[in-house]
Amino acid sequence: METVAMLIQPGQNPEIVVNAVRAAFPRLVVIEEEPESKKLFIRRRARKLGWVQALGQLATMVVSKYGKRFTLGRAKEILEEFGANPAVDSQIRRVAVPSANSPEFLKALDDIRPAALLLVSTRMLKAGTLAAIACPVLNFHAGITPQYRGLQGGYWSRILADEENFGATVHLVDAGVDTGGVLYQHRLKPSKRDTVHTYPLLQTAASTGIIVEALHDAVTGSLKPLKIAAPSRQWYHPPIWTWLWNGVTRGIW
Repeated sequence: METVAMLIQPGQNPEIVVNAVRAAFPRLVVIEEEPESKKLFIRRRARKLGWVQALGQLATMVVSKYGKRFTLGRAKEILEEFGANPAVDSQIRRVAVPSANSPEFLKALDDIRPAALLLVSTRMLKAGTLAAIACPVLNFHAGITPQYRGLQGGYWSRILADEENFGATVHLVDAGVDTGGVLYQHRLKPSKRDTVHTYPLLQTAASTGIIVEALHDAVTGSLKPLKIAAPSRQWYHPPIWTWLWNGVTRGIW
């Protein structure tokens, strides 16, 4: 059985993927990077979009984080429906690194020598880091690409009345933001009870099957990226005023 590696940041959704992948690849090794500070994240976002948008998005992120306590019932339903397990398995080998682009990360990969690497909820890999990785690098994205690259793809597909493209993607990793070749996609219909608090959980729990399929293709050398002719756009968290307006006027939270 081939060894595969995952690079994650701590969290419920990545652990769902970890447990699904471990069931198919018992020799899984998990590499955990430290989350980026919100201060650095917002500064970078402000340089790109301006401080008004950056702070508005931060407000939505805070509401989303603390609002999850009010959607625990729906979250439990999702986990049960898809048989998803978010518990941290202490039996899985784990390696801690400061960043996906650190020398420690590349050293860990050199020690593990995986047949494939899967990214879930991590920083973007810099071009130099990618070039130093010998195995195929895949990413799980909670959104349909190329239409909904970036963040909150499920939310934006609903805002645009495009629920046919509510779902998730497994794609190859390149230097862009979710721009690598698409390997598999899974589309599903969200419940009227779903919100920004539960969209990513739903997309993750429902899509572990395509993640395992893509990893099987990677370790057997049978990856076949799809040719998709669709408009490409990168999205961000909605600023708090956009989120509130769409929630109040359209019932899309």
